[in-house]
Amino acid sequence: MSEIETTFAREWVEFPNPDNASEIYKCDLTWLTSYWNCIFGNGCKGIDKEFSDHGCCSDGAYYYSKVDEARVTTAAKKLTPEMWQNHSVAHKGGKFTITELGLDNDRKTKKVNKTCIFFNEADFSKEYFGCALHHLAVKEGTHFIDTKPDICWQLPLRRSWEKREVGDSNYEIIVIGEYTREAWGEGGADLDWYCSSNTEAHNGAQPVYISNKTELIAMMNKNAYEVLAKFCDARMEVMRNRKTKNLPLYVIHPATAGAKK
Repeated sequence: MSEIETTFAREWVEFPNPDNASEIYKCDLTWLTSYWNCIFGNGCKGIDKEFSDHGCCSDGAYYYSKVDEARVTTAAKKLTPEMWQNHSVAHKGGKFTITELGLDNDRKTKKVNKTCIFFNEADFSKEYFGCALHHLAVKEGTHFIDTKPDICWQLPLRRSWEKREVGDSNYEIIVIGEYTREAWGEGGADLDWYCSSNTEAHNGAQPVYISNKTELIAMMNKNAYEVLAKFCDARMEVMRNRKTKNLPLYVIHPATAGAKK
């Protein structure tokens, strides 16, 4: 079992945004039909070997926007001392504080004892071990896209943007793909372990486009997701029924292929 280099051939599909003709979605079918799944607490080695049971929570989360921070703040104020190890830290001095400045003075969740303020250690609570915001969503019967920072609920999906000129027309290309180690920039090389292209994390019961349906709809829109799902469904069906297993037309994510060996 090992991490796979991510510069392999991939299959992509492009289609217009059903809700906006000036936008085109460009989606990585190889990634979206892979069998990656989060293995936090079930084999995840963590991005920092000194905190191997912390998953990807060690550094705290950078907010995408003021809206992102405001949503997380609203959710955090619902947490009780029973659910949140750092409840007293956040409320210290009578002022609610969960944010600090990180690199380039960008706003992010505060770090406490070298990890995200929302992380509960196992010795604090077996029931609420891990992200307190994740447990809040479970307790309220909602999805964690409503409580966690955008970067946390999106990973390891990645949404990025490109520009394309075609004659006199200009299109915004919305790319939906894998948040690879390289996507983190210089810091990605320093991560001690990473899951998206690691065979150990490619043992899911469903492909990513199904298991992460809620996240994809939030990153795209419902109509666009339905178009994407049809492409993925068709690809999965053909791959199940093909007789020749090595046709280059259908690229299986190497980590998914490796996990089955």
